[in-house]
Amino acid sequence: MSRKPSSIAPHWWDYTTLEDDLLRDAAALTPARMLRLSRPGFKVVMYDTLEEFYLAEALEYITAWKQATPDNPVGICGPIGPTEQLPLVARLVNDLGLDLKSGHFWGMDEWHLDGREMLPTHPLSFERADRELCFSRIRKDLVMPNEHLHFPKADTAAYRDSWATGVRCAVMQGGQGDVKHWAFNDPPRRAGKFKDHPPAPAEYRKLATRIVDLHPLTIAQNARTSGGGNVSMVPTRAISVGPAETWQAEKVSIWHAGCHDNPFGQRLTTLMIAKKLADAAVPMSLLADHPNVQFNFYRPGIGTCEVQMH
Repeated sequence: MSRKPSSIAPHWWDYTTLEDDLLRDAAALTPARMLRLSRPGFKVVMYDTLEEFYLAEALEYITAWKQATPDNPVGICGPIGPTEQLPLVARLVNDLGLDLKSGHFWGMDEWHLDGREMLPTHPLSFERADRELCFSRIRKDLVMPNEHLHFPKADTAAYRDSWATGVRCAVMQGGQGDVKHWAFNDPPRRAGKFKDHPPAPAEYRKLATRIVDLHPLTIAQNARTSGGGNVSMVPTRAISVGPAETWQAEKVSIWHAGCHDNPFGQRLTTLMIAKKLADAAVPMSLLADHPNVQFNFYRPGIGTCEVQMH
């Protein structure tokens, strides 16, 4: 029997196709109950100030890169969204005098526009943001070689190969979008063999870095967060790190500041991962099967799911 249609985009899968009981249970969660959803392999952490939140996020970079040696190169995979941690990373590296010559960095994703990856000269480029907010601010005697910076391209071969060179990914950071993705791992269209049911979690987890079509919610969200609401300026395709690479990261660390996904979404994925309710209509929930996931919340950004008329 086919699942109910999305109330947002009927030709796509998304969280609105889940059972109503699960949606109600998620909406009813309080921050205190969310904190108690930690279990082995899934840790919920909360911060009371934004300063502490973004400093902790920046320190994950430092902790990872401090492990790197010429014989044991170590990297981190990081997001654009959030970005507030990036200047802090550069300041910490410079002030600590941390030599990054054996460190690596993978960008999670990039826009796909006019048949290729978005060029770093474009204002919306993720590579541009990483370089301007972080790597160009690190002292030249400390920063890693440019070949240790891995940004996804339309031809994904080199990026995918970089995950198979023996460099250890200590942590993959991410945010969570309105459609409950990390990177641009959006739910798929409701078509073909996925017309009645989304992909099985095991099938979705096989996906590697690829060019993806973006769910309408993702396009609208990026217009809101990066383009002043101008939907027409946001590309409809992107290049995204896949679950295949994500499962190579020793830890997946997701940062919820309340700026990207909303109070309901933060609750829903916390509940689904805690209860191991993996469903490809909610891609973030697939992390229920990763052995080391941490959700980091800015407590005032969790908000409430109570009805408020504005």
